Amino acid sequence: MEKITSFTIDHLKLLPGLYVSRKDSKNGVVVTTFDMRITAPNREPVIDVPALHTIEHLAATYLRNSNFKEDVVYFGPMGCRTGCYLVMFGDLSSNDIYEKVIALCDFIIGFEGEIPGAKPEECGNYSEQNLNMAKFYIKKYKTELIENKRLIYP
Repeated sequence: MEKITSFTIDHLKLLPGLYVSRKDSKNGVVVTTFDMRITAPNREPVIDVPALHTIEHLAATYLRNSNFKEDVVYFGPMGCRTGCYLVMFGDLSSNDIYEKVIALCDFIIGFEGEIPGAKPEECGNYSEQNLNMAKFYIKKYKTELIENKRLIYP
């Protein structure tokens, strides 16, 4: 079997950033998958599950209520717990969504109150949430993104 694209990226050189992971097209429709790499793989601790779960709930809620919600296909965590994937309609670059991701970070950092979708009837693991740690990881990610603006895989 062929190695999938994400396994061809040297994770020993990969640092936090906003990368185009892949572009797929079918019947003239292009979908771009972005790698929101929050921690440095194999060098920093992975994101703890409750924080990553909260990031997922808040980011998905923000994106599905944004003025570009029709362009959003999916947002969710990576299995390795070092970041998240954002999938959007369009032949896009990291620069195209950079400001949107900064706004997403600001939403999570500033969020107060009850985490959306964190009730037993709304989520399969509703109690495993950690807003403070989600904010910690996203503040760190936003700082890295602004200071280093890593937008192309190494």
